[in-house]
Amino acid sequence: MSVSSPAPAPSAAGPAAPTQAELLDFARRTAADAELIASLPLDPEGRTWVRLEGPGGSEAWLIGWPPGTGTGWHDHAESVGAFVTAAGELKEHALAARLPTDGWKTLELSDGVDRERRLPAGLGRSFGRHHVHEVLNESPDRHAVSVHAYYPPLPRIRRYSRAGQTLRLEQVERPEDWQ
Repeated sequence: MSVSSPAPAPSAAGPAAPTQAELLDFARRTAADAELIASLPLDPEGRTWVRLEGPGGSEAWLIGWPPGTGTGWHDHAESVGAFVTAAGELKEHALAARLPTDGWKTLELSDGVDRERRLPAGLGRSFGRHHVHEVLNESPDRHAVSVHAYYPPLPRIRRYSRAGQTLRLEQVERPEDWQ
């Protein structure tokens, strides 16, 4: 005779939030779905996107990048995230610095905070809250496609301009601005 323990009671708080590693795993698996990647309509001039069902209530996107396009400097506020290149190659410039979250317009960046990554198809990365970066498709003639996931769903995106070591907050966007 065996005795088993009762199943744990469901949490009143609901399922656990997806981790950065889980978001990256989702983005990798999705980026490997050749049929899904091929289904994304590509525009020769502007980025295209399709919303996906992300894990654990996350916000996920399939994004097409025409040659020579990019995001500009931005962050994802309080969300953690991950993205993987599914086709083509993307380049990420990022800041290895924690910025103040609110109450500033202009910052002088320290030397040595710049990071650069090339992300060909199959490669990606995860990132924590307040990660400041820009993502680019530098190809002169080839689209790139990527998969992105964020948790919690994006509450806002802060957009920046950069001149040398000076970073300037230019705009704060909220989800209603993207509709």
